[in-house]
Amino acid sequence: MSVSSGTWNGPRPRPGNLREVAEKIEEATGLRVQVLGGKLVTSPTPRGKHAGVVKRLRRQLEGASLPDGLDVYEVSSIGLPADPDDYVTPDLVVLPEEWEEDENWLADPEDAALAVEVISPSEKSRDIRDKADWYAVARVPVLLVIDPRKATRTLHTRPDDGAYQDVLPGKFGEPVPLPEPLHGDVATGDFPVYG
Repeated sequence: MSVSSGTWNGPRPRPGNLREVAEKIEEATGLRVQVLGGKLVTSPTPRGKHAGVVKRLRRQLEGASLPDGLDVYEVSSIGLPADPDDYVTPDLVVLPEEWEEDENWLADPEDAALAVEVISPSEKSRDIRDKADWYAVARVPVLLVIDPRKATRTLHTRPDDGAYQDVLPGKFGEPVPLPEPLHGDVATGDFPVYG
């Protein structure tokens, strides 16, 4: 969707009102909108296979990998500490259970034990790199990127100086070893692959 195409009746995007514009676009279109690095980024509603990956991963995390005090959440956004108008909404995020009682709508990135992004069929490589960089700048400790287009997954850990210092790529079928405070591995063999 183009905000400048003349079909948009809401506020014009400019620094300082990006969150407001994002919320208006979500209301008008149903698209998921994030402010990533000062840019509005829209995503279509996830397709069935995308949702299938999220469901399978969520069940695994809830089943065995979470220590007491942490839980898995969908549709929860993480804010950039230096700019509360800059935020992402991962497909899944592991946060302290106190999140359920929090009045804020943006979670603190350092509270996220794990953020998960499932790549959509239309996402471009540059967008994926930009998103991983955003998570590193925000200092989210662990990012898991799952790409059903290529049947791959990448675990990013140890954010420092705007980049993840450890990046562990792999293919579906290979387990993902989760770092502390999470426990065990995530199985990827039954993740759906886009056709």
